[in-house]
Amino acid sequence: MTPSIRPRRSALYMPGSNARALEKARTLNVDCLLLDLEDAVAPDAKELARNQIVEAVATGGYGEREVVIRINGLDTPWGEADLQAAVTASPDAILVPKVNSPADLQRVAHMLSLHNAPDTLKLWAMMETPEAMLNAGAIGSCGKDPAVRLSCFVMGTNDLAKETRARLTAGRAAMMPWLMTCVAAARSGGIDILDGVYNAFQDTEGFAVECAQGAEMGMDGKTLIHPKQIDACHAAFSPSEDEIAWARKINEVFELPENAGKGAIQVDGKMVERLHADMGRRVIAIADTIAARG
Repeated sequence: MTPSIRPRRSALYMPGSNARALEKARTLNVDCLLLDLEDAVAPDAKELARNQIVEAVATGGYGEREVVIRINGLDTPWGEADLQAAVTASPDAILVPKVNSPADLQRVAHMLSLHNAPDTLKLWAMMETPEAMLNAGAIGSCGKDPAVRLSCFVMGTNDLAKETRARLTAGRAAMMPWLMTCVAAARSGGIDILDGVYNAFQDTEGFAVECAQGAEMGMDGKTLIHPKQIDACHAAFSPSEDEIAWARKINEVFELPENAGKGAIQVDGKMVERLHADMGRRVIAIADTIAARG
Protein backbone atom coordinates (compact mmCIF):
# COMPACT_ATOMS: atom_id res chain seq x y z
CA MET A 1 0.00 0.00 0.00
CA THR A 2 1.33 3.43 -0.90
CA PRO A 3 1.71 6.06 1.84
CA SER A 4 -0.94 8.26 0.20
CA ILE A 5 -3.68 5.76 1.01
CA ARG A 6 -2.42 4.51 4.36
CA PRO A 7 -5.02 4.99 7.12
CA ARG A 8 -4.01 7.92 9.30
CA ARG A 9 -7.25 8.45 11.17
CA SER A 10 -5.60 8.88 14.55
CA ALA A 11 -2.15 10.15 15.54
CA LEU A 12 -1.45 10.10 19.27
CA TYR A 13 1.28 12.24 20.81
CA MET A 14 3.38 10.28 23.33
CA PRO A 15 6.05 12.10 25.39
CA GLY A 16 9.45 10.52 24.90
CA SER A 17 10.37 11.19 28.53
CA ASN A 18 7.62 8.82 29.73
CA ALA A 19 8.89 5.25 29.41
CA ARG A 20 5.55 3.80 30.53
CA ALA A 21 3.73 5.71 27.79
CA LEU A 22 6.12 4.40 25.15
CA GLU A 23 5.45 0.87 26.35
CA LYS A 24 1.68 1.36 26.51
CA ALA A 25 1.72 2.70 22.95
CA ARG A 26 2.37 -0.84 21.71
CA THR A 27 -1.10 -1.87 22.90
CA LEU A 28 -3.23 1.04 21.69
CA ASN A 29 -5.58 0.78 18.71
CA VAL A 30 -4.17 3.85 16.99
CA ASP A 31 -3.01 4.36 13.41
CA CYS A 32 -0.02 6.62 14.12
CA LEU A 33 2.20 7.25 17.12
CA LEU A 34 3.90 10.65 17.40
CA LEU A 35 6.80 10.01 19.77
CA ASP A 36 7.61 13.49 20.98
CA LEU A 37 10.96 15.08 21.75
CA GLU A 38 9.71 18.64 21.41
CA ASP A 39 6.83 20.37 23.22
CA ALA A 40 5.96 17.51 25.58
CA VAL A 41 9.52 17.22 26.95
CA ALA A 42 11.15 19.63 29.40
CA PRO A 43 14.64 20.91 28.50
CA ASP A 44 16.33 18.92 31.26
CA ALA A 45 14.69 15.70 30.01
CA LYS A 46 15.54 16.03 26.31
CA GLU A 47 18.48 13.62 26.34
CA LEU A 48 16.61 11.05 28.40
CA ALA A 49 13.63 11.26 26.04
CA ARG A 50 15.86 10.86 22.99
CA ASN A 51 17.52 7.75 24.39
CA GLN A 52 14.22 6.20 25.44
CA ILE A 53 12.60 6.79 22.04
CA VAL A 54 15.58 5.34 20.16
CA GLU A 55 15.49 2.26 22.36
CA ALA A 56 11.72 1.88 22.08
CA VAL A 57 11.63 2.22 18.29
CA ALA A 58 14.63 -0.04 17.80
CA THR A 59 13.02 -2.67 20.04
CA GLY A 60 9.88 -2.59 17.91
CA GLY A 61 6.64 -4.27 18.76
CA TYR A 62 4.45 -1.47 17.37
CA GLY A 63 2.86 -3.69 14.74
CA GLU A 64 0.97 -1.90 11.96
CA ARG A 65 1.11 1.44 13.78
CA GLU A 66 2.95 4.14 11.87
CA VAL A 67 5.77 5.34 14.12
CA VAL A 68 6.81 8.99 13.80
CA ILE A 69 9.41 10.84 15.86
CA ARG A 70 8.91 14.57 16.39
CA ILE A 71 12.32 16.14 16.75
CA ASN A 72 13.25 19.55 18.11
CA GLY A 73 13.97 22.22 15.52
CA LEU A 74 17.44 22.34 14.01
CA ASP A 75 17.81 25.85 15.42
CA THR A 76 17.66 24.46 18.97
CA PRO A 77 20.49 22.85 20.99
CA TRP A 78 18.87 19.43 20.56
CA GLY A 79 17.72 19.37 16.93
CA GLU A 80 20.73 17.89 15.13
CA ALA A 81 21.26 15.20 17.76
CA ASP A 82 17.54 14.37 17.60
CA LEU A 83 17.71 14.00 13.84
CA GLN A 84 20.76 11.75 13.92
CA ALA A 85 19.20 9.61 16.65
CA ALA A 86 15.95 9.35 14.71
CA VAL A 87 17.79 8.07 11.66
CA THR A 88 19.45 5.45 13.86
CA ALA A 89 16.09 4.37 15.29
CA SER A 90 14.58 4.08 11.79
CA PRO A 91 10.94 5.10 12.35
CA ASP A 92 8.45 5.47 9.51
CA ALA A 93 8.80 9.24 9.50
CA ILE A 94 10.32 12.26 11.24
CA LEU A 95 8.01 15.12 12.17
CA VAL A 96 9.69 18.51 11.69
CA PRO A 97 8.35 21.31 13.93
CA LYS A 98 7.70 24.91 12.93
CA VAL A 99 8.22 24.52 9.20
CA ASN A 100 8.12 28.01 7.70
CA SER A 101 9.18 27.39 4.10
CA PRO A 102 10.33 24.69 1.69
CA ALA A 103 13.91 25.50 2.67
CA ASP A 104 13.30 24.13 6.17
CA LEU A 105 12.30 20.74 4.80
CA GLN A 106 15.01 20.75 2.15
CA ARG A 107 17.61 21.30 4.87
CA VAL A 108 16.35 18.34 6.89
CA ALA A 109 16.13 16.15 3.80
CA HIS A 110 19.71 17.03 2.89
CA MET A 111 20.86 16.05 6.37
CA LEU A 112 19.02 12.74 6.06
CA SER A 113 20.95 12.05 2.90
CA LEU A 114 24.22 12.85 4.67
CA HIS A 115 23.27 10.34 7.36
CA ASN A 116 22.47 7.72 4.67
CA ALA A 117 18.83 7.50 5.76
CA PRO A 118 16.83 5.01 3.67
CA ASP A 119 14.39 6.36 1.10
CA THR A 120 11.55 4.83 3.10
CA LEU A 121 12.14 7.33 5.93
CA LYS A 122 9.69 10.17 5.24
CA LEU A 123 9.22 13.69 6.56
CA TRP A 124 6.09 15.14 8.13
CA ALA A 125 5.73 18.89 8.56
CA MET A 126 4.17 20.77 11.48
CA MET A 127 2.10 23.64 10.08
CA GLU A 128 1.92 25.96 13.07
CA THR A 129 3.36 29.39 12.27
CA PRO A 130 2.13 32.51 10.42
CA GLU A 131 4.93 32.02 7.89
CA ALA A 132 3.74 28.48 7.21
CA MET A 133 0.23 29.73 6.47
CA LEU A 134 1.58 32.30 4.01
CA ASN A 135 3.84 29.68 2.37
CA ALA A 136 1.51 26.68 2.58
CA GLY A 137 1.27 26.15 -1.17
CA ALA A 138 5.04 26.16 -1.64
CA ILE A 139 5.55 23.84 1.33
CA GLY A 140 2.88 21.47 0.04
CA SER A 141 4.60 21.35 -3.34
CA CYS A 142 7.54 19.63 -1.65
CA GLY A 143 5.36 16.53 -1.75
CA LYS A 144 6.06 16.36 -5.48
CA ASP A 145 9.83 16.20 -4.95
CA PRO A 146 10.98 12.70 -3.90
CA ALA A 147 14.23 14.15 -2.59
CA VAL A 148 12.36 16.08 0.12
CA ARG A 149 10.45 12.98 1.31
CA LEU A 150 7.38 14.96 2.47
CA SER A 151 4.31 12.79 3.00
CA CYS A 152 2.10 14.53 5.56
CA PHE A 153 1.10 17.88 7.09
CA VAL A 154 0.23 18.09 10.80
CA MET A 155 -1.74 21.12 11.91
CA GLY A 156 -0.37 22.71 15.09
CA THR A 157 -3.41 24.74 16.03
CA ASN A 158 -2.24 25.58 19.57
CA ASP A 159 0.99 27.15 18.35
CA LEU A 160 -0.82 28.83 15.51
CA ALA A 161 -3.25 30.40 17.95
CA LYS A 162 -0.36 31.56 20.12
CA GLU A 163 1.58 33.09 17.23
CA THR A 164 -1.38 34.82 15.56
CA ARG A 165 -3.37 35.65 18.75
CA ALA A 166 -6.41 34.05 17.14
CA ARG A 167 -8.80 32.40 19.59
CA LEU A 168 -9.53 28.69 19.58
CA THR A 169 -13.29 28.77 20.02
CA ALA A 170 -16.03 26.23 19.30
CA GLY A 171 -16.39 25.89 15.55
CA ARG A 172 -12.87 27.28 14.98
CA ALA A 173 -14.09 30.15 12.81
CA ALA A 174 -10.81 32.05 13.12
CA MET A 175 -8.80 28.96 12.14
CA MET A 176 -10.95 27.88 9.23
CA PRO A 177 -9.20 29.89 6.46
CA TRP A 178 -5.81 28.50 7.48
CA LEU A 179 -7.07 24.95 7.92
CA MET A 180 -8.67 24.88 4.48
CA THR A 181 -5.64 26.57 2.90
CA CYS A 182 -3.47 23.79 4.29
CA VAL A 183 -5.90 21.12 3.06
CA ALA A 184 -5.63 22.57 -0.45
CA ALA A 185 -1.84 22.85 -0.16
CA ALA A 186 -1.56 19.23 0.98
CA ARG A 187 -3.69 17.97 -1.87
CA SER A 188 -1.73 20.04 -4.39
CA GLY A 189 1.39 18.20 -3.27
CA GLY A 190 -0.27 14.80 -3.14
CA ILE A 191 0.22 14.37 0.61
CA ASP A 192 -1.98 13.70 3.65
CA ILE A 193 -3.00 16.18 6.34
CA LEU A 194 -3.93 15.68 9.99
CA ASP A 195 -6.08 18.06 12.02
CA GLY A 196 -4.86 19.71 15.21
CA VAL A 197 -5.45 18.50 18.76
CA TYR A 198 -8.54 19.05 20.89
CA ASN A 199 -7.32 20.23 24.27
CA ALA A 200 -10.37 19.44 26.45
CA PHE A 201 -9.91 15.66 26.29
CA GLN A 202 -12.62 15.08 28.91
CA ASP A 203 -15.17 16.81 26.64
CA THR A 204 -16.14 13.79 24.54
CA GLU A 205 -19.08 15.51 22.85
CA GLY A 206 -17.08 18.55 21.78
CA PHE A 207 -14.28 16.32 20.56
CA ALA A 208 -16.65 14.25 18.41
CA VAL A 209 -18.06 17.44 16.88
CA GLU A 210 -14.57 18.70 15.99
CA CYS A 211 -13.62 15.30 14.52
CA ALA A 212 -16.71 15.43 12.29
CA GLN A 213 -15.77 18.96 11.24
CA GLY A 214 -12.25 17.85 10.32
CA ALA A 215 -13.58 14.95 8.27
CA GLU A 216 -15.97 17.27 6.42
CA MET A 217 -13.06 19.59 5.63
CA GLY A 218 -11.15 16.74 4.01
CA MET A 219 -8.63 16.01 6.75
CA ASP A 220 -7.28 12.45 6.74
CA GLY A 221 -7.31 12.18 10.52
CA LYS A 222 -6.65 14.04 13.74
CA THR A 223 -3.84 14.38 16.26
CA LEU A 224 -4.71 13.28 19.78
CA ILE A 225 -3.44 13.97 23.29
CA HIS A 226 -5.12 11.10 25.16
CA PRO A 227 -5.95 7.47 24.34
CA LYS A 228 -9.59 7.98 25.31
CA GLN A 229 -9.97 10.07 22.14
CA ILE A 230 -9.09 7.22 19.78
CA ASP A 231 -12.50 5.56 19.34
CA ALA A 232 -14.41 8.77 18.55
CA CYS A 233 -11.65 9.77 16.14
CA HIS A 234 -11.89 6.47 14.28
CA ALA A 235 -15.66 6.75 14.11
CA ALA A 236 -15.37 10.12 12.35
CA PHE A 237 -12.54 9.33 9.95
CA SER A 238 -13.33 5.72 8.98
CA PRO A 239 -15.35 5.13 5.80
CA SER A 240 -18.95 4.21 6.62
CA GLU A 241 -20.48 0.94 5.42
CA ASP A 242 -22.60 2.90 2.92
CA GLU A 243 -19.53 4.71 1.57
CA ILE A 244 -17.65 1.44 1.17
CA ALA A 245 -20.57 -0.29 -0.55
CA TRP A 246 -21.05 2.63 -2.95
CA ALA A 247 -17.32 2.76 -3.75
CA ARG A 248 -17.27 -0.94 -4.56
CA LYS A 249 -20.37 -0.68 -6.71
CA ILE A 250 -19.18 2.19 -8.91
CA ASN A 251 -15.78 0.54 -9.40
CA GLU A 252 -17.40 -2.75 -10.36
CA VAL A 253 -19.61 -1.00 -12.89
CA PHE A 254 -16.71 0.93 -14.45
CA GLU A 255 -14.76 -2.33 -14.77
CA LEU A 256 -17.44 -3.88 -16.99
CA PRO A 257 -16.20 -4.30 -20.59
CA GLU A 258 -19.04 -2.20 -22.00
CA ASN A 259 -17.97 0.77 -19.85
CA ALA A 260 -14.25 0.62 -20.64
CA GLY A 261 -14.27 3.74 -22.81
CA LYS A 262 -16.82 5.77 -20.89
CA GLY A 263 -16.01 8.80 -18.77
CA ALA A 264 -19.39 8.90 -17.09
CA ILE A 265 -22.08 6.31 -16.47
CA GLN A 266 -25.36 6.01 -14.64
CA VAL A 267 -25.45 4.01 -11.40
CA ASP A 268 -28.67 3.71 -9.38
CA GLY A 269 -30.09 6.78 -11.05
CA LYS A 270 -27.00 8.92 -10.48
CA MET A 271 -24.43 10.15 -12.98
CA VAL A 272 -21.01 8.97 -11.89
CA GLU A 273 -17.68 10.01 -13.42
CA ARG A 274 -14.38 8.15 -13.40
CA LEU A 275 -13.06 10.58 -10.82
CA HIS A 276 -15.64 9.13 -8.44
CA ALA A 277 -14.23 5.68 -9.12
CA ASP A 278 -10.74 6.98 -8.29
CA MET A 279 -12.06 8.41 -5.03
CA GLY A 280 -13.79 5.12 -4.38
CA ARG A 281 -10.59 3.13 -4.77
CA ARG A 282 -9.04 5.15 -1.94
CA VAL A 283 -12.06 4.45 0.26
CA ILE A 284 -11.81 0.73 -0.52
CA ALA A 285 -8.06 0.59 0.15
CA ILE A 286 -8.44 2.28 3.54
CA ALA A 287 -11.44 0.13 4.47
CA ASP A 288 -9.63 -3.07 3.51
CA THR A 289 -6.58 -2.13 5.54
CA ILE A 290 -8.67 -1.28 8.59
CA ALA A 291 -10.55 -4.58 8.27
CA ALA A 292 -7.32 -6.55 7.92
CA ARG A 293 -6.03 -5.11 11.19
CA GLY A 294 -9.14 -6.39 12.95
